[in-house]
Order: sequence, then structure tokens, then C-alpha cells
Amino acid sequence: MSAWLEIRRGEAPLVVSFPHTGTDLPSELTPRLLGAWLARKDADWYVDRLYAVALALGATTVRTTISRTVIDVNRDPSGASLYPGQATTELCPTSTFDGEPLYRAAEAPGEKEIAERRTRYFEPYHAALGAELERLRARHGRVVLYDAHSIRSRVPRLFAGELPHLNLGTNHGASCDPALTRAIERACEDPRFSRVTDGRFVGGWTTRHYGRPEREVHAVQMELACRGYLDEPGSPDPANWPPPFEPHRAAPLGAVLQRVLAACLNFAQVAPGVP
Repeated sequence: MSAWLEIRRGEAPLVVSFPHTGTDLPSELTPRLLGAWLARKDADWYVDRLYAVALALGATTVRTTISRTVIDVNRDPSGASLYPGQATTELCPTSTFDGEPLYRAAEAPGEKEIAERRTRYFEPYHAALGAELERLRARHGRVVLYDAHSIRSRVPRLFAGELPHLNLGTNHGASCDPALTRAIERACEDPRFSRVTDGRFVGGWTTRHYGRPEREVHAVQMELACRGYLDEPGSPDPANWPPPFEPHRAAPLGAVLQRVLAACLNFAQVAPGVP
């Protein structure tokens, strides 16, 4: 197994993926970047820590330690936009969510380098993710893939206003059974947190690619607004972003997410016979 790819196997019918919590930058890449802080700015900060309960529930987790600036394993590998007509970042991003350039002049990756990164990182990540899903589906007859994310609450280039705390994506209902959607929505109910289903974020490539309810592979994405578990600054800069992870601050949202994962497990454990 590659050092940058972390797989922790459980036996419950739930896989939790962390495609954007990594911050590692290859040493040969850093001289070409305008700054390491910019290259790490859009990480899903501390999300793997927020979902630490997944292992206690018996879930399998798959995580990459590399920064999404190297390659975004939740983008279409062909380079096609997941949100046509809306601002987004590429398979190998050249700008931050705020539109700031990541590379020095003439240093952005070309087609050959993008293909090499795809072979080195994207393909092994998804080979591992797909293998874990099939392992658990074969054992249980049904499996849930939960793709875990977070983003700053306000990113004007990507969406207007303030994002709800909990943003469930089901590819407009195509990636999972409606019963799973309803169960997660019920688990999210908490007066302290707002929620939406299939709002600005309906699920990235992972959710859309693996979600095959007819095969009993049910995939959802959860995009969290960072203010739900961090003291999020109004304008991020190297002095204030990311803020430290404080377990007591994150605990209320963590309790909601524990209910969400439990709901996913409950759904998967009423599976039909192995097909």
C-alpha cells in the first residue's frame, strides 16, 4: 500500500471516504507553487477527525494524505465539469476556490503531467475504494458509501450567501435509495444546524460514479459548512486559517454526524440477500 493512501478496514457495510483531508505536497512540486498555504487552503480541514467515530462503528475508511492541489480524486478523471456553467476547480486545480492562482507563471501542469498524476494517485485511490465497496457488498448484500467533505461557509465564487451547515448530496436521488436519504435527513434534524438535500452540492464524481442503488451500492456526499465545527474567520489568511481543531467546539456537530453514520448502517443492515 502506498504511504499516501490510508485504508482502515472494518466489517460493517459502510465505507467512509476522505478525498480532501490531505495536505501533503510533493517536494518537487512546491517550488512551482505560489505558496504552500494557498495550496492547502481548500483542504477539508479536520474532517477525518470529526468522523473518528466511524472506526468505532465498524466502518471502513479510505483517505488520501495528498493535497487536492496535486490531484482532486473527487473530480471526473476525463476533466469534464461536474457542474457545467458554474465555477469549480479542475482535476489538477490551477486556482483556489476564491480564484487565486496556485502556480507560478508557466508552471501549471500540462496534459502529460496530469495523466501521470492520474495514474499515480487517482487510479490507485479509486481501485482501493472500489475494492472495499465490493468486499463489503459481497459480504452483506448492501453497502453504503459516505463521501465526507467540508468547505468554508462563504465562498462567493462558488455559491451565493452562506451555505447550510449540512449539505447532503444524492445526485438528485440517483445515487441511493430514497429511504437512505430520508433516514439521513432525520438524523440531521437539530435546531442548531441548518440542512439541505441536493442544494449547491449534489455529489461529486465519487458519489455519481459508485452510487448504483440497483446493485445495492448506495452513495451519498455530505458537505459540511466549516462554521459548524470550527471558529471560522470571515476572511481567511495565513494567520487565521485553518483555526485549531477543538473537540469540545466540534462535539455538537459530531453528535449529529454519529447519528448520520448510524442511520447509514441501519439502512445497510436491512439488506436483501447477496445478489
